[in-house]
Amino acid sequence: MGERRTRNQERILKVMKGLMQPTSAQDLYIQLRNHEYTIGLATVYRSLDALKVDGLVQVRTLPSGESLYSLPQEDRHHLTCLRCGNSILITECPVHDLEDELQSHHKFRIYYHTLEFFGLCPSCQAKEDAAADAPSL
Repeated sequence: MGERRTRNQERILKVMKGLMQPTSAQDLYIQLRNHEYTIGLATVYRSLDALKVDGLVQVRTLPSGESLYSLPQEDRHHLTCLRCGNSILITECPVHDLEDELQSHHKFRIYYHTLEFFGLCPSCQAKEDAAADAPSL
């Protein structure tokens, strides 16, 4: 973590500090361009990957395959609907004690963790139930 960061990595971190929610690499690329930083999309991906390895950026992959990047300010936990893709943020964390135990037992430096549950939200469940109850022709 003590390694020197590149100018592009510093720019990415600066822009990400101003973002209120996780963002895709493509949207971050647009934000960087809006800040008049000349940086290619491939460089954004490479820089995000390096920052992730250093624990300075965390990534969350959605069921669609899209990756969302954010600063690791806190651990993130979600309920994610597989049908509509909506996510509900869970504020309580059932694994903090496990994290402490793993760090101690394995001498493994943990930067952050994520916890994600996948299923159907109430709205998609209702649509599914309605479709199942509909008479077939």
